Amino acid sequence: MRDTYEWIGVDLDGTLAEYGEWVGVEHIGKPIPPMIERVKNWIAEGKKVKIFTARAIHGQDAIHHIHKWLVKQGLPELEVTNVKDFYMVELWDDRCVRVVTNTGVLR
Repeated sequence: MRDTYEWIGVDLDGTLAEYGEWVGVEHIGKPIPPMIERVKNWIAEGKKVKIFTARAIHGQDAIHHIHKWLVKQGLPELEVTNVKDFYMVELWDDRCVRVVTNTGVLR
């Protein structure tokens, strides 16, 4: 049985939205259609998705712009965070390198 607290983290810049260089919290790039659809499918399946982004350090102003962008893409105002916890089961990010648990060996 799936833990109801489990969530999937999805990075914004470079994963869900195109990213070139930092312009400011109000600027978010064009959507990346395959990831937008993937997130929509996860939500339709009842999975919890959070936007996992360094932009969260800029507080409510950044979160406001992220929520506006998400709604424009047909997504709900997902939770926005830059903190992972023990309930995060996956992280989709353009900068991750995955290792085998407890080994340091690349997958």
